[in-house]
Amino acid sequence: MKVLFSFLAVIVLILVATMGAYTTSLHYTFGIIIPYVAFTMFIGGFIYRVVKWGRSPVPFRIPTTIGQQKSLPWIKQNKIENPTSALGVIIRMAMEIFLFRSLFRNTKTELTQGPNGPILSYGSAKWLWLGSLFFHWSFLIVVIRHLRFFLEPIPYSVQILESIDGILQIGLPQIYLTDAFFLIAVTFLFLRRIVIPQVRYISLPADYFPLFMIMSIATTGVLMRYFYKVDLAAVKQLAIGLTIFQPVVPTGIGAMFFIHIFLVSVLFAYFPLSKLMHMGGIFLSPTRNMISNNRMVRHVNPWPQEVKYHTYVQYEDEYREKMKKAGIPVEKE
Repeated sequence: MKVLFSFLAVIVLILVATMGAYTTSLHYTFGIIIPYVAFTMFIGGFIYRVVKWGRSPVPFRIPTTIGQQKSLPWIKQNKIENPTSALGVIIRMAMEIFLFRSLFRNTKTELTQGPNGPILSYGSAKWLWLGSLFFHWSFLIVVIRHLRFFLEPIPYSVQILESIDGILQIGLPQIYLTDAFFLIAVTFLFLRRIVIPQVRYISLPADYFPLFMIMSIATTGVLMRYFYKVDLAAVKQLAIGLTIFQPVVPTGIGAMFFIHIFLVSVLFAYFPLSKLMHMGGIFLSPTRNMISNNRMVRHVNPWPQEVKYHTYVQYEDEYREKMKKAGIPVEKE
């Protein structure tokens, strides 16, 4: 039911986008107004969430430590997993952000039949790490490639990236590797939530909806590039117009483009409200971005509050008569 609800929500959005794509009078709304509104919601919501998280008090050091802490000279410290310097924290954060270090250590637990009965065994589980790595890096490269529509002249770095991405040069237009990797990775992440019972049990519509949205965006993008051709010159004209706040909707741009940009706009607007905000939250995670120096430096609560207490003398003065009736000894008669 959770999957069906999210799937139907995306289908409704696609139908709305299709109606707008084939209604010429709505092209201005779908091509200019909705993208501007979505981008404003994305930037505003992103800043609001990050500022709100940044203002949350974290008075004590609470880093997740899975390595040997700095101790006696003859005990080797794990300077990355249990950092006691800013450099160690930077390296740890970089490995987490770019290589998903904590996900790489993911393990699976299962019962296996041994000679004397069931045995709890642990094994390596790298498929989730690999799928997430392909998904996020492919997504990033696709976004960078799209800069060619918003910049003129196209930066040399973007051209180099495009050349590497399309190195196979299969057919015309050339097939980008990230297009295939991205679709395979997002399909894997979706099937994982369906096939594995434990993951399916804890999954919510908020987990399925972004996956369906991203799959729809990737599919419409692939359809535009390889099957339903659009006027790329007109697309770039519109994109540059949006960038410099002088938007014009060219004629004959192609219906598939308006479906694609509407879905992208919906995802942008939904982004700050969703779990996708882990993109900004990872930088503010106190379990990752703090130095582990609890034993080296004394940390005092910067927000001390006066504690209200009730002394025994006050307690006895308040309940003396009742204590006497109950036979409880009192200090004063």
